[in-house]
Amino acid sequence: MSWRAATRASALAAQTVSLATGRAAFTARCMPSLARMGRRSLPAAPFRYYSSKTSTAPPAAGAKFRYGPKQFAAVFVLGSAATGTYLYMDELNRGDGSQEPDKPSTQPQRSRSGAMPTPAHCATPASSNTGGAGGDVKVYTKAEVAKHATPETGIWVTYKGGVYDITEFVEQHPGGKKRIMLAAGASIAPFWAMYAQHQTEQVLAILSQYRIGSLAEYVEGASGDEVADPYAGEPERHRSLVVRTQKPFNAEAPIDIVADSFITPNALFYVRNHMPVPRIAGDEYQLVVEGEGVRRVSLTLQDLKTMFKKHKIVATIMCAGNRRGEFNAVREVKGNTWDISAVSNAEWGGVWLRDVLTFAGIEPGGGHETREGTVQHVQFEGLDKDVAGVAYGSSIPIGKAMGRYGDVLLAYEMNGEDIPPDHGYPVRVIVPGVVGARNVKWLGRVVTSRQESQSHWQQKDYKGFSPNTDWNNVDFSKGLAIQQLPVNSAICSPAPDSAYDPDEPLEIKGYAWSGGGAGIVRVDVSVDGGKTWANAEMHQAVDQTRDQVWAWTPWKIEVEVPSELRGQELEICAKAVDSCYNCQPDTVAPIWNLRGVLNNAWHRVTVVPEVDDDDDGGGGGGGGGGGGGG
Repeated sequence: MSWRAATRASALAAQTVSLATGRAAFTARCMPSLARMGRRSLPAAPFRYYSSKTSTAPPAAGAKFRYGPKQFAAVFVLGSAATGTYLYMDELNRGDGSQEPDKPSTQPQRSRSGAMPTPAHCATPASSNTGGAGGDVKVYTKAEVAKHATPETGIWVTYKGGVYDITEFVEQHPGGKKRIMLAAGASIAPFWAMYAQHQTEQVLAILSQYRIGSLAEYVEGASGDEVADPYAGEPERHRSLVVRTQKPFNAEAPIDIVADSFITPNALFYVRNHMPVPRIAGDEYQLVVEGEGVRRVSLTLQDLKTMFKKHKIVATIMCAGNRRGEFNAVREVKGNTWDISAVSNAEWGGVWLRDVLTFAGIEPGGGHETREGTVQHVQFEGLDKDVAGVAYGSSIPIGKAMGRYGDVLLAYEMNGEDIPPDHGYPVRVIVPGVVGARNVKWLGRVVTSRQESQSHWQQKDYKGFSPNTDWNNVDFSKGLAIQQLPVNSAICSPAPDSAYDPDEPLEIKGYAWSGGGAGIVRVDVSVDGGKTWANAEMHQAVDQTRDQVWAWTPWKIEVEVPSELRGQELEICAKAVDSCYNCQPDTVAPIWNLRGVLNNAWHRVTVVPEVDDDDDGGGGGGGGGGGGGG
């Protein structure tokens, strides 16, 4: 039995509008045949639809069809778009007299929750069908949509004139169920204006699968979907930054200048924002300290500057997703496609967090620094918020916060200046040796607690998992929130695929850093893919105590290219060893994870030999002459 015959038989035999029932019928009747053809299971998604009345072969990937008012059997993909192994879809007459085959359905149908897709659902996606209702499209009012805001009633949302039943998608939402439920029964446009990463063809295509109709009140340009841009008035940024996303703004420095300076200039410091940059006047700023074991206090910026001793530290901040782009060569991951520059180094000025907590009532050495103590975590909450008022939040263990050598700083200066808006003005927390996600910007609240922050970014993000964990089986509650980062290094120069002079020493430079205050004791560099190694010269511009090495280590080396490799493509590798003798793994695949964090594999750069222009020109001319003679 061919796949087409098998699926046709299943669809006609099932005689049902239930996707779940049709799937069960198909599995029972046809899986033995499909198993012989190499298929062992049915994937859950994505779904594709087509009809024998409009197409005699599986459609091309992404093809869409408008079916008019007729009902169709709901079917699902057997294989990838590349193989074309789509389930057959035929017109369906239920045969029970309850509905004429050419009469449109009067009830909304869900593509994944059990009902077959209506013509509106199978029509063009929201990205191109943004308003108006054709004769074959079910139309709903805002009041009707508002009645569908719970799992019991079904969860509907609207976007640019379309109405979508996302009931079964809610549990799969990468940002968590709580956040997407804020839009239940209403428009998702304000949230997508905040989280602009949704506005891609890929996300719009996913949304289009859930379309059940159109919004009656939608008028292009005059709908409630037209929301004010929350990113209007963002700070000016340096034009040389390599932008990963505009809204929210995320950018890194060009790789060839990252290690040029021990201290990163403010304008070139990498930017990691989760939401719009809040506008905060320094003279109106208030920091609230509260929680278990402390009295509630509120401190102004002036209070911080005058009531507590000022301290300075030089500390590197690295994003958990630094070097994420390399993971995509193994399997695609979600998140900003950072290169090697989501890391920067600065001198920070401010007051010790432990001094502020002591002022609020935490006693140094009073049992609060141990697991047996009442307070085990210090939570931070930023003043950057989404449209629902949810603030960015994170936390660190009390031992780091109160430790004499923890050096956690409430910073109001960056490289001798007021902290720029993109980096947390007027106050941010600097947690040296710890992942950037815990260095909360625009700090508004400090909370002492028995438990970690319950924010999305502590509980549902910035955690590492094994390579066999994917978005279908991940359980974030079982993952440990990232604190200290592993030892890492990167090659900043030469750039990937650049040319080298085979007759000259090859200059290589980069940076190395390890979390937890561990210093770098060695950087090894290879120009033959890791067969032989040489030690790089390391540079530290400031004195740092062992176990309090918060700043990165720039390094450089000049290597004579071995004679047997001159004129060949070279694979340069770098790996660092920290003071705990931790070292980097040699490849990316064993540390791949679905969020693309914690990439500390050997960094590899390929360079090619320079081509002599004169030789190239002469050779080209000779080739041309030969061709003419032929």
